[in-house]
Amino acid sequence: MRLFLSCVIICISCCAKAQPHNATTNYFVDGYHGGMYGHYPLWVTRFIADHMEQRKDWKLNLEIEPDTWDLVALKDPVNYQRLKTLINDSTHEAVAEYVNPTYAQSYLFNSSVESTIRQFQYGMEKLKQHFPLIRFTTYSSEEPCFTSALPQILQSLGISNASLKNPNTCWGGYVRAYGGQLLNWVGPDGSSVKTVPRYSSESLVDGSTWQTIAWNHSEQYLNSARQQGIEYPVGMCLQDAGWKNGPWLNHQKSAATAYTTWRSYFNLLNSATNIENWRLSQEDIKVSLVWGAQILQRIAQQVRVAENKIKIAEKTAALARFYRGTPYPKALLDSAWKNILLAQHHDCWIVPYNKLNKKTWAENVADWTTKADQISDSLTQQSLRRLAPVSSSGSHQTITVYNPTSVSRDEVVSFKMSPSTEQFVTVEYEGKKIPSQVIKYQNPGNILLFKAKVPALGSSIYTLVPGTKTNTAGDASIARDKDGDYILKTDLYELIVDSKRGNIRQLTAKALNNKNFIAPGEDNFNTLRGFFYKNNKFSYSFEECPKITILQNGPLQIKLLIEGKINNNRYSQTLQLQNGEKRIDLNLCIDYEKETGIGDGFKQGGGYKAEDYRKAFYNDTSKLLVRFPFNLHNQRVYKDAPLDVTESELDNTFYNRWDKIKNNVLFNWVDITDAEKKYGIALLSDHVTSYSHGAHFPLSLTVQYAGVGLWGRNYTTPHTTSIRYALIPHSGDWQKANLNTETLLWNEPLITSKNAPSKPSDPFVHRMDPGLEISAMYYKNDDLYIRVMNTGSTGIHHKVSFNISADKLHFVELDDRIVKSIQPDSGKRISFNCDIPLFGFKTIKMTHAKPF
Repeated sequence: MRLFLSCVIICISCCAKAQPHNATTNYFVDGYHGGMYGHYPLWVTRFIADHMEQRKDWKLNLEIEPDTWDLVALKDPVNYQRLKTLINDSTHEAVAEYVNPTYAQSYLFNSSVESTIRQFQYGMEKLKQHFPLIRFTTYSSEEPCFTSALPQILQSLGISNASLKNPNTCWGGYVRAYGGQLLNWVGPDGSSVKTVPRYSSESLVDGSTWQTIAWNHSEQYLNSARQQGIEYPVGMCLQDAGWKNGPWLNHQKSAATAYTTWRSYFNLLNSATNIENWRLSQEDIKVSLVWGAQILQRIAQQVRVAENKIKIAEKTAALARFYRGTPYPKALLDSAWKNILLAQHHDCWIVPYNKLNKKTWAENVADWTTKADQISDSLTQQSLRRLAPVSSSGSHQTITVYNPTSVSRDEVVSFKMSPSTEQFVTVEYEGKKIPSQVIKYQNPGNILLFKAKVPALGSSIYTLVPGTKTNTAGDASIARDKDGDYILKTDLYELIVDSKRGNIRQLTAKALNNKNFIAPGEDNFNTLRGFFYKNNKFSYSFEECPKITILQNGPLQIKLLIEGKINNNRYSQTLQLQNGEKRIDLNLCIDYEKETGIGDGFKQGGGYKAEDYRKAFYNDTSKLLVRFPFNLHNQRVYKDAPLDVTESELDNTFYNRWDKIKNNVLFNWVDITDAEKKYGIALLSDHVTSYSHGAHFPLSLTVQYAGVGLWGRNYTTPHTTSIRYALIPHSGDWQKANLNTETLLWNEPLITSKNAPSKPSDPFVHRMDPGLEISAMYYKNDDLYIRVMNTGSTGIHHKVSFNISADKLHFVELDDRIVKSIQPDSGKRISFNCDIPLFGFKTIKMTHAKPF
């Protein structure tokens, strides 16, 4: 992220003084941050090499996008070789260290854990092409590019150290000040890496909204660290590539200060004992973006869709290679992954309006994710055709339903009917009629819904036959009561929608002792509320009577359309339920009038100053929200993160100042339970955003912000806002409710295809404990790799069995180090025991894998 400030600030950094301290040596981590996607003018290579020759005491810590070196090698080969000599040094005394080898410098807290793994793997692979001797021992970032699950990933990549500092670029946030010289950062699975934290004495800089006092190694910083008892204080600044400062402390560096690489600094602390363990919570990562801004919302949705599609494409391609021996499309999958990783670059999310190659970051994200989606969709369809090369015989059309997940499923699927299939009105599975429903559209054609049962990573075949539909007493339906309100019923729920206000005024879960999850007397459940600052008032979606239409009325699926206005902006909302489905699906669309302003009115008329602690976009409670007052007493809040779940320790999520940031990020879901965890209800979102919650403030989903954001940029609403969200009432806590599995099923739906083999294939998964998930399946050369994650099981010891045989089975780390090998029994199904703690993962490599 570029610091779009005046040169005055850079000059101040150059003149910062660190006072000598005769008793103790202190250290400073200097280097560069950026790259060809962020910022890397070609003169920088020579500039760095020259200064390294002139200042023999200078050390380099690099966070440069790996693809940059392709460009530098081509455009400036002489100075490329000069820097290559420094970087391609595996000795302990190396003067340069690569501290962030990720492909595109993602924030990490806002993308899937599989994306994080690939960020490192693709980045490290590229760097090794340029610097074959390069060693990766420390992770550090100039931005708040942290997430709680990092220790296990770093450890598996051979990276043993980390820093949680980002002193000079805290625009997007910072880690909580905690601890002293060294900590063991413990991840959610129990893995740990030695870590230099943001010291508890490392305060934020007065009058700044982007720095901690470690940024320039000031006397204040060093004294506070020593008073805390830190023997070797270390400061840090990874300069933006393109700054013409050279060594950051310049000639003001005292004799007591030494430049260092992170690797050398950790070597200095090798003898440290009794290091405190810190189980860093996701709430310790205090981050804030312009949540609710339409441009960021669309980026988050595009990335989420692309992440889901690539996982499906990769797994189905691996299955096609495994079952049919077709070539594995590694080059295409690599291309799709790299486009997704670029769309996760932190600059896409924090400066989406800024330009990269004549397009805004947001426009580049649209291009990158579109390319990735096209590759993924094409590969998935190609793989499914290869898995079903033989059309079934007989006079009736057949449909194959594929399950891209490692969880057996029994749910409603949709199939686009062609004119030749319109005559078929019933669906059969193994000769038996199953529930179905036709949704009639004039264009692009009718949709057939039917209940499908599909094994894990397997398929089932269904037949379309002429017949007569029969309705049963348990069918889903919508009716109106004497007051004109709408009653929606399925086998699991009964909902009542108020015809005059559009709110849901009753949500009864039949299987949960008929509990109504809406707080008594509340008449704003699932309604919109926001402060429209140009009108200087809060507006509500129920201020005008909505128009309500029944779109679908069973027997499998029911859908209600609610249309209305809020502050003269048109909105439409659909409410969808299915028989047998725990999830209540909602879709919201809003078309705005020109120059709509939504959110805190603070300085929206002008006068933006970067140094102002208070900023309008921090205040989520004034943004447009959809609200959910639950009937749950003494509420507890749980929220997921990449391979983690946090029980919130926040009294509330409210803040409006940079120095008071709280982590209120909604990654996939946030779950509210009562104090005893007897009942709960989860809110799922189709994109990373924020939520609001407090003692007298119901759980609310951030829908929209329109106003001034970082660097005074006006965040507008030029497009239709369209978001999906869902509610899942449940008993017990998030684990009992299998919320991570429910999220997986939502993100990776069943796939229907007209191609049908003569018989369904055996499921790939024979047995896997509940709570485990295959997050990735891919080929490297002739070896099949499977990554199993524990996203919900409290147990550690697990039994896994696949319907395959193999010559050899290896448990490997992410860098391909073999941890353990197993010789499978010849001719028998692969079956093994493995220890995977909650939020842990194992990567399994199998040689010569064949169907069992």
